[in-house]
Amino acid sequence: MAKRYFRLLDDLQLPGRWELDDPVDQRGQALRTWLLARGESAHVEGRLRIPIYVPGRSLDFSLLAGAPIPVVRARVAAVFSELAPDDVQLIPVDVDGQTEPYVLLNITRVVKCIDDEASDEVRYWKLEDGQPEKLGQYRSVIGMRIDPSKVGNAGVFRTWGWELAIVVSEAIKDALERMGATGTKFQEVTGQSTASAEERARDRKSRELLEMADTARETAWRTFGSLDKEVFMPIAMSGSWPGHRQLWRVIRREEGRTLLVTHGLSDPFIERLEPSVGFGLELALEVDAAVKDISKGWPLLLLDRVADEIAEHEQVRESVKAGLFSMEVSGKGLPKSLVTEEGRVAVLLGVESRTLPSHFSTPYGEVKLVTVKVLLPSELGYVLEHGAEGQAELARRFVESGEGHLCRLKRKPVA
Repeated sequence: MAKRYFRLLDDLQLPGRWELDDPVDQRGQALRTWLLARGESAHVEGRLRIPIYVPGRSLDFSLLAGAPIPVVRARVAAVFSELAPDDVQLIPVDVDGQTEPYVLLNITRVVKCIDDEASDEVRYWKLEDGQPEKLGQYRSVIGMRIDPSKVGNAGVFRTWGWELAIVVSEAIKDALERMGATGTKFQEVTGQSTASAEERARDRKSRELLEMADTARETAWRTFGSLDKEVFMPIAMSGSWPGHRQLWRVIRREEGRTLLVTHGLSDPFIERLEPSVGFGLELALEVDAAVKDISKGWPLLLLDRVADEIAEHEQVRESVKAGLFSMEVSGKGLPKSLVTEEGRVAVLLGVESRTLPSHFSTPYGEVKLVTVKVLLPSELGYVLEHGAEGQAELARRFVESGEGHLCRLKRKPVA
């Protein structure tokens, strides 16, 4: 009987679960996590600490937020140490708020075993994709299937060319299930695909729609500055966004500025499988600094919260598309200079920009580009006192002062 193997995933549907941030060393410096996603041993000096990104229920198995790197309780680490001793590097870590031992699981085996023919769909990086260092590797793998005859004696491994995937043997899967390890989710990657021809056709159509929307937006983004290659993805996909995915792009601008944009509010509504511009808008937040790691900074956190409000509330979306609109979001984790006594941070949406267009075109229609201007507490007070007239006056003063839509932490209030 052929051996069975399973993709090991993080169960993101567990209610109230925690999310773990990237590890930091004893000096508080973030570890370069890509070193632990290459399928080889890594040299780590000193004891690492794992901060909590989103507080919640602790789990036996978790992937770091935004990286396919497992952090596991000691009892889970023991399973891998026993059943796949040559395939893992166990790195002890301290998880904030936890007294019991945790281990960062570095998977050191890579196996070239993806079965292109048996998988639902595979795509490779091509020269025209503009990333020659990835040429010949997988750009996407849908409904992955592997050839078990190529695995050899590996108990856990990453798949060559698609190192995002972590695959475990049936023995490891069974051991983790017997102990009731929380946070794990398994998908079989051996045997025949369970997707029907109709499901494959639907998936292919949805990908085509989303890819065309991606291409159109990226064409617009490149006219604003230098577009970072990396696409920032969320901890979990969002059903409230039109394409059920939350994405952000980073654009490097003149004078060292960094522009962060939502990249999905104008996705087609994926359930309908027809062209559209989704909510018909995208958000843009620009800061006066060359932010190196945007995933750790306050701009992404703020934009994330504003985007969630827009995605989840139709009335808010319609108000934003109609003109200037102010709102408040949680100030947790944001700079103290922006946070009100009530623990909130305010933004003014739709401030005129001299360097960004108000709309851009896609094959599916026009998309409104809405600027996000963070307000100081005194400016929020002015808006609350004067309403719509106060919003318009603040926007006028921002433009007149030369601040425009730009977000600065150190500036004088205009009200």
